Amino acid sequence: MYNHLLDTFIAVADCGSFTRAAGKLFISPTAVMKQMNALEAQLDLKLTERTPSGIRLTKAGAVIYQDARFLIDYSRKSLASARAALLAEERTFCVGTSLLNPAKPFMDLWYRVNQDFPDYKLHLVSFEDDHNGILSEIEKLGDKFDFLIGVCDSRAWLSRCNFLPLGMYRKMIAVPREHRLTGRKRLKLEDLYGETLMMVKQGDSGHNDFIRHELETRHPEIRIEDTPPFYDLSVFNRCAETGNVLLTIECWQEVHPGLVTLPVDWDYQIPYGLLYSLNAPEDVLRFVKAAERLTQASLPETSKAFISEASTPADLQSTPSGTNKP
Repeated sequence: MYNHLLDTFIAVADCGSFTRAAGKLFISPTAVMKQMNALEAQLDLKLTERTPSGIRLTKAGAVIYQDARFLIDYSRKSLASARAALLAEERTFCVGTSLLNPAKPFMDLWYRVNQDFPDYKLHLVSFEDDHNGILSEIEKLGDKFDFLIGVCDSRAWLSRCNFLPLGMYRKMIAVPREHRLTGRKRLKLEDLYGETLMMVKQGDSGHNDFIRHELETRHPEIRIEDTPPFYDLSVFNRCAETGNVLLTIECWQEVHPGLVTLPVDWDYQIPYGLLYSLNAPEDVLRFVKAAERLTQASLPETSKAFISEASTPADLQSTPSGTNKP
């Protein structure tokens, strides 16, 4: 790349003095003079001359000075581009992570299959759980992220990405810490009579639509309040502030410190798994296949069947499989 003696030359030209240039470069004046002599010898050009008022550039020095800054800047940009190209050649999976969709389940999966990807590294990319912006984040799969991992039976999500179910999360109920139900170890549906249950509004989630239908039909004593179609922290805040109860899942028990999450005497569940681009590259598809083999090998047959059905939300309207009918 560029000759680093040019740095000394530019300092001398700017300072007009070997001594002042030495102070700027944190070296001795003798070292500055030696470096200038070495540069002039290499170029076979006289670049500076002494005057009563200090050091000034010769005509040749003025030409070199004019181009030296450009050469240095161009060289640095070239090195940065070269390093970026080298990093691009390194094989990396980018994994999205957020409060409600943390990367930990992916990490647990990664350490079980990474022997098949010895040259790959992981890069975690954070994003916000904003119910107004989450769909735009899902659309960045294949660009901003290679993978997200989380709960998914949203029709809006599934129209924007592929989904490999990995397992099921139990549906639970979150209540404010001062709520009358906080001390219970486990809830019955009758415990929710007279309460306002917050849950996603109807139309996007087959699992939640099925639960809503069961509750409205069999337990009209439970009032239902619609939340946005996708949870974010504001939903948990509203639960804590209003004293309502919230339909949640087991993996979100620590999301809000002002809420307590309790199991319920029901079998309502929802699938979680791996989200990836509709136009995923070969290495992403290879990872998905490895994850699928591992998942299928470790799950009992009953769970495989249930996850297969559960990953198709539309089927839930007529298939109450795995759900108690109170």
